[in-house]
Amino acid sequence: MTKYEHSAVLPPISAARAVFARQRQFAEHCVNQLDDAQFFAELYPGLNPVGVVMQHMAGNMLSRWTDFLTADGEKPWRTREEEFAKPTDESDPAETRQRIMEHWEKGWAMLFAALDDAEHADPDVTVTIRGVPHSVPMAIARQLDHYAFHVGQIATIARGHVGTENWKWFTVPPGGTAAFNASLGYKP
Repeated sequence: MTKYEHSAVLPPISAARAVFARQRQFAEHCVNQLDDAQFFAELYPGLNPVGVVMQHMAGNMLSRWTDFLTADGEKPWRTREEEFAKPTDESDPAETRQRIMEHWEKGWAMLFAALDDAEHADPDVTVTIRGVPHSVPMAIARQLDHYAFHVGQIATIARGHVGTENWKWFTVPPGGTAAFNASLGYKP
């Protein structure tokens, strides 16, 4: 499937998987434009660095998607507050960044494995998050919403560091709508 193919023709969990995959691609596209200093730098005071946002997302994914269908999504082993702490070992930023990226990868792997399980699960199963019951589609939608918010943060922060003039667009660049529509064979 191309990144612009319409997911309405897919079953719901497959459609969610496609959107999650696109969100991940978008975040990684943005992160790959940052050097290590930018990855850990605050764009302005009070705004988490990209590395911290990714650290949080990975922690959330591991908690929410581990035993997704059978255990509460807020695991007792999760240390959410620590996810928002800027890494203290910055003697080797590249190594710290690599550690965060490995955690990020584990989170996504857990998410996609859980979606595989959910695809074959009883559609009436109830999933809990912090004790609150959710249908499987609602629990998935909740996480799509959460991750899309943070991916938007990553994109905004990264673009702020890189600058618009040097930014490599993942989506349609400003002024590129007509060419993009033509590439799809779309005529408004």
